[in-house]
Amino acid sequence: MSQPPELISVIVPAYNEEKNVAALYDALQPVLARLPFDHEIIFVDDGSRDGTAEVLRRLEARDDKVRVIELSRNFGKEAATTAGLNQCRGRACLMIDADLQHPVELIPEFIRKWQAGAEVVVGVRDNEAGGGLFRKIGTAAYYRLMSLISDTPVVPRSTDYRLLDRIVVDEFNRFTERSRMTRALIDWLGFRRDYVRFAARPRPDGRGRYGAFKLIKLALSSFVAHSLLPLKIAGYLGMTITCCSGLLGLFILVEKYFLGDPGHFNFSGPAILAVINLFLAGITLSCLGLIALYIANIHGEVANRPLYVVRNRKPGSR
Repeated sequence: MSQPPELISVIVPAYNEEKNVAALYDALQPVLARLPFDHEIIFVDDGSRDGTAEVLRRLEARDDKVRVIELSRNFGKEAATTAGLNQCRGRACLMIDADLQHPVELIPEFIRKWQAGAEVVVGVRDNEAGGGLFRKIGTAAYYRLMSLISDTPVVPRSTDYRLLDRIVVDEFNRFTERSRMTRALIDWLGFRRDYVRFAARPRPDGRGRYGAFKLIKLALSSFVAHSLLPLKIAGYLGMTITCCSGLLGLFILVEKYFLGDPGHFNFSGPAILAVINLFLAGITLSCLGLIALYIANIHGEVANRPLYVVRNRKPGSR
């Protein structure tokens, strides 16, 4: 008796995508049909306020390979993607946006790289479709800053269009932190990875669901969640100010009171007072930096990430 083919899960978070979800489903069908795998398509309706839920229910009714998860309200793309990852059953899972910007014809390339041994296959944009000048500058600045401060290597223009092996999905589902950026958490997990480059397509309706405010909020969340540098900046600044003002104060003390002001610098009383205030401000910031170290420890405990991640283990071992 032949074994049934392995299952591949496709996760599609959707928010107000009434005009796109049916078109995405139609585009996925011929691509998935050619794969030597069975498949399921999990649409996660993130509290849409248009007719997205109705369209998805019709797709689910006519195709038993379609599963629809309806969230009670709009929780955000990261929560919707997490819901799909929590519910998927496939040996591998592919995440794709509902706005048709991710080319579905590249799915076989993702599968090929996965079969070749990659446990995470990341889609990397070669362009910025549909973005204005502000978004392009902001994106470049974000990746530049993240590469400098993040504890995890960041690939510029990497997207949520990516394939995850089952072991990666299972490890991802262990995360409990609430403020999350899915792609950054996957990067933190490590595992063997490969990349597929693609040119993002314009949205058919021309309107992105992620506005500037949401993008800025997501960027700030990722800065805080994946680097402790912002928390330590006050301490670094305080130490710098303390050292500089301390040396300047020592120079003024020696120059004015021990050498009798031979260089004619003529430091006034207000100038000396300003240096003293600067020194005290540096001490205050240094103390804040010390407090930040304790907060960093609390942050690490609350995030509750695993201390390590195991790729494989002997059968029967824990």
